[in-house]
Amino acid sequence: MHIPSTKSQLVEIEEFYSALQKSEKQDHIRYNVQEWLYVPNDYNEYRYILGTKGDNPLICIGINPSTAAPNDLDNTLKSVERIALGNGYDSFIMFNVYAQRATKPDDMDDELNEVLHRENMKAFDYILSLYKEEKPSVWAAWGTIVEMRPYLKDCLREMVDISYKHSARWYSSGAISKKGHPHHPLYLKKDSGLDEFDMESYLKILD
Repeated sequence: MHIPSTKSQLVEIEEFYSALQKSEKQDHIRYNVQEWLYVPNDYNEYRYILGTKGDNPLICIGINPSTAAPNDLDNTLKSVERIALGNGYDSFIMFNVYAQRATKPDDMDDELNEVLHRENMKAFDYILSLYKEEKPSVWAAWGTIVEMRPYLKDCLREMVDISYKHSARWYSSGAISKKGHPHHPLYLKKDSGLDEFDMESYLKILD
């Protein structure tokens, strides 16, 4: 379990592209940098990206990261990887609406950390830019947790704008909640498929 040691506003936040550069150039004793994308590349109070490297990744979007790291996936990430591979993708990338690590969403910052959010959006733009031939596949998988903090909805709207810039295709998996939120990946069946997700209609629900 990860409980934030303090508010993220009191943590030194490394700029995304600086952290990315380190993750690409430095060997790591805990994982193979040729197989994993992990930014920052050490366990920290926040995480921008965690995933495997491939030519056709499924980008899964949760609310915030927990304890997962390369070669040490939690149950949610194990489900994400399984469903990505089961739906024809060769890799997965886990991204989050807010980058602060907290196993319990109740432990997230009460107020938005603008610095952390800005760098997180740089990370999302980078992930989508990895697609050279096809439109990115983005899996909406945050469940009802998006209601936990008022700022999460604004963060999500900005992410959607970035996704449109890259012509991303949005998907969901499993039952949609009564309020219209996409299903969290943890309790999905092993053979769950992906369905097109109507992001335009969903954004109206968030208003």
